[in-house]
Amino acid sequence: MFKPHVTVATVVQAEGQFLVVEEMVRGRATWNQPAGHLEADETLLQAAVRELYEETGLEGVPQAFLRLHQWIAPDNTPFLRFLFALDLPKMLPTYPQDRDIDRCWWLPPEEILGAKKLRSPLVAESILIYQQGPRYPLEVLSAFQWPFSEDAPAADAW
Repeated sequence: MFKPHVTVATVVQAEGQFLVVEEMVRGRATWNQPAGHLEADETLLQAAVRELYEETGLEGVPQAFLRLHQWIAPDNTPFLRFLFALDLPKMLPTYPQDRDIDRCWWLPPEEILGAKKLRSPLVAESILIYQQGPRYPLEVLSAFQWPFSEDAPAADAW
């Protein structure tokens, strides 16, 4: 069975600057949006909120869904990356909670788009999508949970 990695990422913008997190990957400093894997028993939006806090110390809820990317990394790892947007009224100080994050930067889009230290090509693509693409209401993503009552029909009854 095909089992891609499911990840979330949030493009955070304030005052025309974009927030990136810096972490070491294979001995090299890389930039990414606040991002990470979906965990068991959480929705995509909950994962985005959690990753934003863990990687930046910021508490916020994305305001829009931007895009779903299907990507095969150079090592052939398959990913489904759900991209969100969060616009803040001003740049805020960051306090990464995750030990893997070395620092956060507020940067102009041109600096990110031209950087050679991006974690993946999706980092620059996400900035471009934020700038050019449509925003979708969060309601396009829904989390359906089967009722856990004893009298509910078995899932295989459908």
